[in-house]
Amino acid sequence: MTVWGALDSTPPRDEVVLITGISGSGKSVALHALEDAGFFCVDNLPPELLRDFIRLQHERHTHRVAVAVDVRTAGSLPVLLPLIRELREEGLNIRPLFLDAGTDTLVRRFSESRRPHPLTARSTAGDPVHALVDAIEIERELLADLRAVSTVIDTSQLRPALLRSWIRQLVGARQARLTLVFQSFAFKHGVPLDSDFVFDVRVLPNPFYIRELRPLTGRDARVAVYLEAQPEVAEMLGQIEAFLLRWLPGFEEDLRSYLTVAVGCTGGQHRSVYMVETLARRFEARQATLVRHREIDARG
Repeated sequence: MTVWGALDSTPPRDEVVLITGISGSGKSVALHALEDAGFFCVDNLPPELLRDFIRLQHERHTHRVAVAVDVRTAGSLPVLLPLIRELREEGLNIRPLFLDAGTDTLVRRFSESRRPHPLTARSTAGDPVHALVDAIEIERELLADLRAVSTVIDTSQLRPALLRSWIRQLVGARQARLTLVFQSFAFKHGVPLDSDFVFDVRVLPNPFYIRELRPLTGRDARVAVYLEAQPEVAEMLGQIEAFLLRWLPGFEEDLRSYLTVAVGCTGGQHRSVYMVETLARRFEARQATLVRHREIDARG
């Protein structure tokens, strides 16, 4: 028996966003962003009730639903992965989004909020910081399989307003078998945890060392003109494009919803930004695309 039963004979138009992730990574912020975007939202729903909840909302003609599931229902998590597969096979558009962040960031957030981690009691370490780190690592292990089938968002360096913006972009992207997310970043601030592919463009000529280009970004025409004049830039662009064209069909067959291509340079301002903007333009005609600039967006 499917979720939809004999409700109607047409394919369901319902959209379900499943918010999961590490405690302290911003799930509440994401859920509020979806609520503002018109989703009916429920926090901490036991996975065993997910199917009945979706059916109920379908009967009420509520076609956009967001559900947050996390480690507080750890005992029920093993049923969630098979359920996601079943619902997809039944034709439901269900999109799991997994929020993650670096351990140092999570420790700082818990310290600032003074909230206990839900798994702190499982840690045997006496020191509060060590107990918290242990709890975070336990949680990562419990959620590893769920993370592997989800679209991951690294919130380590995201302000709440920026996370809300990225969530709205993801759910607002036109429906496609696979959405390409191109993201620029600075290596000096770490590689994004949500990257599927990472390309290092620090070997390319750097506009930072040209005084009049230094305050600009890779979205400015003068920086683009400079980089387009460098043969190495065109060569690397062509190689990255060819790589993605070769392997994208395989990811589409794997039923992936999103594929994040991260391009990094030293400061995340010139080279990586230009490469991301150019790659997005080259792929937008054949693929749904989203563009993120982690360092520029984080500066507001």
